[in-house]
This record gives sequence, structure tokens and C-alpha cells, in this order.
Amino acid sequence: MNSYVNTAVGALLGTIFVLMSVSIASEGIFHSEAPEKEGFAIVAEEAPAAGGEAAPAVAVPIAQLLASADAKAGETVFKKCQACHDGTKGGPNKVGPNLFGVVDRPIASHAGFAYSAAMKDFSKGGSEKWTFEYLNKFLLAPKKDVPGTAMGFAGLAKDQDRANVILYLHTLADSPVPLPDPNAATQ
Repeated sequence: MNSYVNTAVGALLGTIFVLMSVSIASEGIFHSEAPEKEGFAIVAEEAPAAGGEAAPAVAVPIAQLLASADAKAGETVFKKCQACHDGTKGGPNKVGPNLFGVVDRPIASHAGFAYSAAMKDFSKGGSEKWTFEYLNKFLLAPKKDVPGTAMGFAGLAKDQDRANVILYLHTLADSPVPLPDPNAATQ
């Protein structure tokens, strides 16, 4: 064999030996045990069984929740929505439609926005409106309330957060519709 070949093979074997030694040493130095408790548990809901399951029932009527709601707190919660929705008058559609004047507006009717087929079906040809009750039910779990909607938001589980956001949305109008009477609510 040639001395150059012997040198090259020796260099290759020496490099492999050094890399393996460093790998074994670093494994020993930087080895970490599995944590006793997960840092963050990801909770995913299971899909409903065949036959489907209706959206979760809303326990407290929205009229009663709105009586103690805070529009300023709703504006803070609405920041979650601003990634996809604009709330300014004449503002643009984003991933979702502009929400200025959404309360009591016909569902799936904002001009210039391409609604999903599921949302168009849910609107029953525009005859259904975004009433306080519909908004409350929809914001609880959009994907369950309107299966097939393109809205990827998981929903607002807390009654007070939903009421605050709905009251804030109520203020986003030239002439807001009257709030429902909390004493008349028996839903």
C-alpha cells in the first residue's frame, strides 16, 4: 500500500475515533432525565361519536351575562380576534369579515367577504341574524356550532369573556341595537 493511502485511512479512522469520543462524552455530560411533570399539557377534545353531538349548551342566558358585562374588558378579549377580524367602521376584511355592526346583522352577509359553504348554510340564505344569543352560542365553540366553518378559533369557554366581547361588539355600531332585558331572559 501507498503511504498516502495509509495516511488518509489513518486520518479518517482518527477523525471517527475523536467524533465518537466527543459524542459519548457529551451524552454523559449533558444527559437529562425525563421531567416528573410535563411543563405544558396539551388538551385536545376527542371528535364526537358517530351521530354527532350538538354544541355545548349555554348555561346562563346571555341577557343576564350582559347585565354584568364590561365592554372595556371585552375590548381586551377582542384582541384575540383581531388577528383575523377588524372592528373599525369601513375597515378591511382580513381572514375573517369586518365585525363593525355585526350585532343584529344577517349572518354571512358582510360585503366583499367569501364565506364558507357551512356559514352560508347556517345563515339560511341571510334570514338568520347575529343576535346576542347566536353570538353567545357561536363564540362558545364555533366549530361545534357551525360544523365545517373556516373559522379556526377554539372559542371562549368563560361566560364572562363571551359576554364582555359581545358587549364590546355591540358598541361597534353607528346605532347599537338595544340590549336584551335580563329579567325577561328565560332561555
